[in-house]
Amino acid sequence: MDIEQIKKKLSQLQNTTSTKENFWKPQPGKTNIRMVPYEFNKANPFIELYFHYNLGDNKTYLSPVSFGRPDPINEFADKLKQAGSRDEWIQGKKLEPKMRTFVPVIVRGQEREGVKFWGFGKTVYQELLGFIADPDYGDIADSINGRDIVVEKQTPQEAGNQFGKITIRVKPNQTPLTENNDILEKLLNGQSELTKLYNEPTYDELKEALSNYLNPTDETSTISDQTVKKSSTTNSATDVEDAFDKLFNE
Repeated sequence: MDIEQIKKKLSQLQNTTSTKENFWKPQPGKTNIRMVPYEFNKANPFIELYFHYNLGDNKTYLSPVSFGRPDPINEFADKLKQAGSRDEWIQGKKLEPKMRTFVPVIVRGQEREGVKFWGFGKTVYQELLGFIADPDYGDIADSINGRDIVVEKQTPQEAGNQFGKITIRVKPNQTPLTENNDILEKLLNGQSELTKLYNEPTYDELKEALSNYLNPTDETSTISDQTVKKSSTTNSATDVEDAFDKLFNE
């Protein structure tokens, strides 16, 4: 028995359990939240990470691209896009890591639970940046003169689509993060570091995941030069929200 492998698996399971409490996900209806300055980057509360999902194994992989490191899946995607075939270009785009942006927040009425990370896509990201860039709003995450945000989630039935809809509204009134100094200290200086909540896969682990995705019947196969020239059939794309729901709630 490989004891080190057992220890690694135990650590992964324990990490998955503990990370659930570090993330916030909008629930149907309206919720008041507040962005919080990120302890590990006071100048910018937004953290951009890249992920691979829908590789056919129900796993979501943090891409090393997030940290400027090589990613074999992204390298393969680039080669496909450069191959000249429209089908290969589409396949390459599907294999590219997708950006997910996170920001530290507190839920109003639950300040004692501490800071959690809210992950969202491009639309919400652009909206939040738009408010901050507007001189009438400015730094909405400021601990003294910031502004709360109303996040409304509509169910698929309410929104009339397959995935539902999230809208945000930044409140006009400026309010402090909290009046309690002890809670304030915890919120500003007791945060988890987001990147440490994930297990970054190694280059070889991602290479193996890609190989299994391209050759699902041969678990021991490896990427070869011939693979770069080959266009494979993909599974139907899964919505990003669903993929991250699985990641956080398994």
